[in-house]
Amino acid sequence: MAKNTYETLLILDSNHYARDPSGISKRLEEIVTEAGGTVMVNRLWMEQKLAYPIDKHQKGTYWLIYHEIEGVNIPKMDRAFQLYEPLLRHLTVKLEARLVEPILANARGESVKVSTPTDSSATEEGDGGADDAAEADASTEAAST
Repeated sequence: MAKNTYETLLILDSNHYARDPSGISKRLEEIVTEAGGTVMVNRLWMEQKLAYPIDKHQKGTYWLIYHEIEGVNIPKMDRAFQLYEPLLRHLTVKLEARLVEPILANARGESVKVSTPTDSSATEEGDGGADDAAEADASTEAAST
């Protein structure tokens, strides 16, 4: 089977995380690798007050993991997350293939250059609308000066 890229958002108990941040980070990565996945990015996102209490916790630490894993192994990974005591909630979503590189670059803190394809036929036929009018105004101003 082909491996897909997933994003897992976890809400951790802030007290557990404060006591052992590196141990929790390492354990989260181990859970993914034990399920047959490959971790690409594993990082703290933020710590904030929860919208509603979860198991009497008012505050949570949000953690992001981007990883590749076969879809059949996700239930095994989810079960391991459910059994991990410092974890309050988690959600795993599949990323679209075209979004993987920009999302991973952003998660790593790299600058992301997004290129948008231009439709050359629209400008050739004059269907550019406001863009054509702006170009015409600019050329008129340049000719008058």
